[in-house]
Amino acid sequence: MTLSEEATERLADVVELQPTKNSELQERWDMESGSEVHQYLENELGDYYFRDDNSLIRATAEANDLVDVEPGIESDPEDEGVPSRIRVPELHAQIVAVLAGPDDESESVVSVLHSLRDEFDVDPDSEDVRSGLQSLRRKGVVEVEYRTVPTFRLAVERDELEVSVAD
Repeated sequence: MTLSEEATERLADVVELQPTKNSELQERWDMESGSEVHQYLENELGDYYFRDDNSLIRATAEANDLVDVEPGIESDPEDEGVPSRIRVPELHAQIVAVLAGPDDESESVVSVLHSLRDEFDVDPDSEDVRSGLQSLRRKGVVEVEYRTVPTFRLAVERDELEVSVAD
């Protein structure tokens, strides 16, 4: 199956963002709805993606070979699936830099937002921080603890995780 230039670029997005969900691809691809994303995936990329046990979108091994982009996560085979390397947008990398470590008390979205403002002199929207934390959670590097509000901390020691910023 030969892919169009657009389909190849979108497949590269799937490889880079995996594990991902319709809403992330909807935003990246500037589509109107998650249904439109699902339809595109089925019609154009059906042979190159699958949904895992949590219904997250992942690229097939063949898809990884077809595009010239590094996967969003890489795991050390000896570490029970915890990623050793992630490739994420700049805000997500900043979140990793300020988020509580695995042995620290977990933090709320608002706490992480304040840390980002203090450390990087940025002012992201709280929903962008929440979305970034959830994306990092899907990648397996952040864990959530439910108290009065959901709180977050790294699932892996910061020095055991290589973070690079995706373009």
